[in-house]
Amino acid sequence: MLNLNHLGQIVILNGAPRSGKSSLASIIQESFDGVWMNLGVDAFMKMTPDRYQPGIGLRPGGERPDLEPIIEILYQAMYESIAAHSRLGLNVVVDVGHHDCYSTSRGILGHCAQVLKDFPVLFVGIRCPLEMIMERRLATWKAGYTEEGTVPHPVKLWQESVHVPGIYDLELDTSVLSPKEGAALIRERLEKDPYGTAFKQIAENDESR
Repeated sequence: MLNLNHLGQIVILNGAPRSGKSSLASIIQESFDGVWMNLGVDAFMKMTPDRYQPGIGLRPGGERPDLEPIIEILYQAMYESIAAHSRLGLNVVVDVGHHDCYSTSRGILGHCAQVLKDFPVLFVGIRCPLEMIMERRLATWKAGYTEEGTVPHPVKLWQESVHVPGIYDLELDTSVLSPKEGAALIRERLEKDPYGTAFKQIAENDESR
């Protein structure tokens, strides 16, 4: 039986690329009490060999079915690592973009929730309108709309798939909240009740399949 009094807090920030997850994670690491480790998608992609890239960062669309079995294992490894850090009393912030838009349904989020269902997890949905996402893509990567002036299909897929099933403990709109304001709301939520219920519900839904 886990001793919840000694587990490190876990905050999982889920959203599309350029939605503001990394900025929130940085503020949490810098300003929240205790040691906060970042075990998000960027960290795990850096550890992944080139031939398996983009690893867990694979965008929606099912374009690399050859990588999908490996991605399932990588996600399990990431969440088992998160659990190990928490057991040692280390807090963990995770910036990630969960989706199930692969060549076939993989149910990865449900499997990940199973790993952490007995841990103090706050699952936070990071929402941002498509127009703002496009502005940030242009500012960061100098890449935005297609030659026809439309939003690239992969960007649309991210927006459509990353918030399915949409079960969260807290949701933040980074088009109206600054990173500091968003982090303050996360801190306030943790102070009131550090044990979220979203992952438990997602795990239960996964068990019932």
